[in-house]
Amino acid sequence: MRPDLHTLLALLTVAGAWAQDPRELVRRSIAQDQLDWVRMKDYTWQARSVEKHLDSHGRVVSTKREAWETLMLDGQPYRRTLERDGKPLSQEEQRSEQKKLDRETRRLSTETAVEMQGRMEEAVKRRRRDMAFLSEIPELLDLRLEGDSIVGGRSVWVVSGGPRPGAKAKSGDARMLLKVRGRMWIDKATYQWARVEAETTDTISWGLFLARLNAGSKMTFEQIEVTSELWFPKRLVLTGSGRIGLIKRIALDEEIEWSNYRRFSVDSKMVTDPANPKN
Repeated sequence: MRPDLHTLLALLTVAGAWAQDPRELVRRSIAQDQLDWVRMKDYTWQARSVEKHLDSHGRVVSTKREAWETLMLDGQPYRRTLERDGKPLSQEEQRSEQKKLDRETRRLSTETAVEMQGRMEEAVKRRRRDMAFLSEIPELLDLRLEGDSIVGGRSVWVVSGGPRPGAKAKSGDARMLLKVRGRMWIDKATYQWARVEAETTDTISWGLFLARLNAGSKMTFEQIEVTSELWFPKRLVLTGSGRIGLIKRIALDEEIEWSNYRRFSVDSKMVTDPANPKN
C-alpha cells in the first residue's frame, strides 16, 4: 500500500519539530559535552590566562598573567606552569617544575592496580558530581529556540533561557541555575556548544567559605572543533564582583584561552623537557 502523502508530511513535520525542540537540543548538547570530557584524557593542551582585579570604580589595581600546559599522567590531568606574568620561567623555576612533575610521575608509578582503579573511579565520581547540575538545565530553564545563526563559519541553533517559574532543583549546585539567564549556540552538525553566554540575575552563594557572586556577573564560553567528533574549550571570559567570606570583596575580569590540543603520544611527552618548555 502506498503511504498517504499527507501522513508522510505530518510525520516529517513532527520529526522536524522534535529535532528542533530547544529542550531536546540542549539535552543532546549536554550529552556531547560529557562524551568530550571522557575523550580529553587522550589529549594534552596549553592555556594562558589574564586575571585583572578591579577597585570599586572599575579601575584595574592588579593583573596576573600565567601560561601552563596540561599533561595526562595515567589518566590524571597534571598542570605544569610555563610562564608567570607574561615571562617564561627562569632555569631555576623550570627545574623546580620538572622536579614536581618527576615526583608526581614516581608517585603514580608506585600505585597498585587497586589504588589506581580507586583513584580513577573517584575522579569519574567527582566529575559527575560537579557537572550533574547540567542535566537539570532543560527542566529548570524556560528554553526558547530563537532561530539560526553562524559561528566560526558553521551553522548553529540559538537557544535562550531563563529560570522556569515554579521550577525546583534536585541538587544544591543546580539551584544556582534558578538565578541565571543565558543563550547557547549549538552546532547543527554535531550538537556541540559553539558558544555559551550566561548572566546572573541574583546573588549566588556557594561553598564552605560563603563565596558570593553578585547579580550582573557575566560569562562567555567558546569551544573549537579539534576533530570531526571532538570539541574542546577555546576561550572563557568572566566579569563580575562578589565576596569571599565575610570580609574580602572581589571584582575581576578574567580571560582564559586554550590551544595546541594534541593527542597524547610518545612525542607529546617531549613537552616535559625543561630545556624547551614550549616544545
